[in-house]
Amino acid sequence: MAFSETPKGQEKPAERPLIMRYAARSDVGRIRSKNDDSAYVGRHLAVVADGMGGHAGGDVASASTVLDMIHLDHDDYPEGADTVLADEIQTANSLLSELVHQNPKLSGMGTTVTALLLEGRKLHFAHIGDSRAYRLRNKKFEQVSIDHTFVQRLIDEGRLRPEEAETHPHKNVLMRVLGDVDASPELDLDVLDVEPGERWLLCSDGLNYVAGHVVERMVRETKDLRECAEILVDLTLEAGAPDNVTVVMLEIAEETDDDVNTAAVDVVPAAALAAVNEPEAVTATKSADDLAADKAEEDSKTESHAKAARNADAGSSFSAGDPDDKEDEAGSSEESTEPPTTTDPHLGEHLSAEVLREELASRPHELVGAAATAAETGSIPTVAGRTVARRAATVLTHKAEQDRVEIEEPARRRVRWLMPAVAAVVVLGVVVGLWLGYAWTQTRYYVGEYDQRVAIFNGISQRLGPIQLSRLEAVTDIRVDSLPEYGQQSVRQTVPAGDLDSAQGIVENLRNTGSASANCPSTPAATASGSATPTPSATVPIPSTAAVASPTPSPVPTPCEAAK
Repeated sequence: MAFSETPKGQEKPAERPLIMRYAARSDVGRIRSKNDDSAYVGRHLAVVADGMGGHAGGDVASASTVLDMIHLDHDDYPEGADTVLADEIQTANSLLSELVHQNPKLSGMGTTVTALLLEGRKLHFAHIGDSRAYRLRNKKFEQVSIDHTFVQRLIDEGRLRPEEAETHPHKNVLMRVLGDVDASPELDLDVLDVEPGERWLLCSDGLNYVAGHVVERMVRETKDLRECAEILVDLTLEAGAPDNVTVVMLEIAEETDDDVNTAAVDVVPAAALAAVNEPEAVTATKSADDLAADKAEEDSKTESHAKAARNADAGSSFSAGDPDDKEDEAGSSEESTEPPTTTDPHLGEHLSAEVLREELASRPHELVGAAATAAETGSIPTVAGRTVARRAATVLTHKAEQDRVEIEEPARRRVRWLMPAVAAVVVLGVVVGLWLGYAWTQTRYYVGEYDQRVAIFNGISQRLGPIQLSRLEAVTDIRVDSLPEYGQQSVRQTVPAGDLDSAQGIVENLRNTGSASANCPSTPAATASGSATPTPSATVPIPSTAAVASPTPSPVPTPCEAAK
């Protein structure tokens, strides 16, 4: 046969790796004074973040989150990337809390995050907030993300129609978001199969001012990704653009030889380049040992900066400024020395800007919005001390060296789990208390009215919100309106009983005497006494009518008398 002559290894050509082809654009809009949106897209990672917090820190929140995630833009995950994206977003959330702790003026800031991580032929999806992700696959255009907003909850509960959402006064109220309000926010996570040719649109909620069918038509009909992104932003501006708008267009494609060549570009740090003074040092064939030496030199200079600024004030930063260039003490610190707890605020800017310049230049990408402004100006949102070192190590090494500088992380995790544990104990105590209270009520009985008849109920005649604390036990043949007025009033107000026997005794009293009291004589006795009483009174002469009428102010009749 023909296939037997073909070498076994050539029976089926190997599948080429998948990458993202992309375009991105962000605009401040017509009304806002600054852009709080940030976005990054490369060959394996796409992130859109929409910051909030007003003038104080919306741009800080989105830029910090996006810049903290850019090191994920690769497909080298030997143990799989199932939890990588979610863990990194949770880490970014912790970073926002640290920023607020260092600078209370940023309190209340937060950001949405919608991210895609391409690993092999799987697409890892993570989402929180109201930024959106749309997918065009096999001619089907659909929204993959779900808005974590108040109006979306009303729609899900059937209390609001989708067409009413855009005009609802609380349409921008978010129910879930990254920020300093929740130590472990709930993310929407999914792992999706991916095919070459499918398209994705990630956008902030600023694009919502363009009709959905128009967005779908542009994504379907505009073949060029950059042109599509430009058109969508221009349409938003034409619609008034009261909010920032950010659009990321990407298409899944198979990697080509040209993609491999352009991706294999290493960047030599500026200090190492100056030391050798050879422009041709920046090549695609630079050895791994040389690159490691360059990074070691950069790390030693960073350590010297930290030592020189030991007594400076700590703080977070997101403003432009020139870093202090004090490297005359380089080489004097040992690697085992812990970074100081307080550092020069500009140290974070210098270190993060240096790291980002190397990281961003090493791979094709697009960075837009507040994150691009921060990277260009060197104004990187950071926290002083150990956090700066941790972020630098994460971006530079992407491996276990991060654990060496996270000595305090276990303690922080214990604190993070302490509050949920206490809350769980409190909730459990409340639930047990309510259950015990309800169980006690079910040991009680009372006599009341049901369908105009005397009935016995198990429980107490009370409600706990929507929960009725009693149930019907038995209905008698005694009509309530056949009882004396006092008996009717007692039944309608309910007569409590300690147990079922007591309740049945009360029913018998009502049947015999018309009263719920057990001390009343029976009806026959009362009749006999009543018939016997007039007999002597009829034979005994009455000396004076005044004497008989004198006890006019008689005492109030007892329940038994009233029943008679």
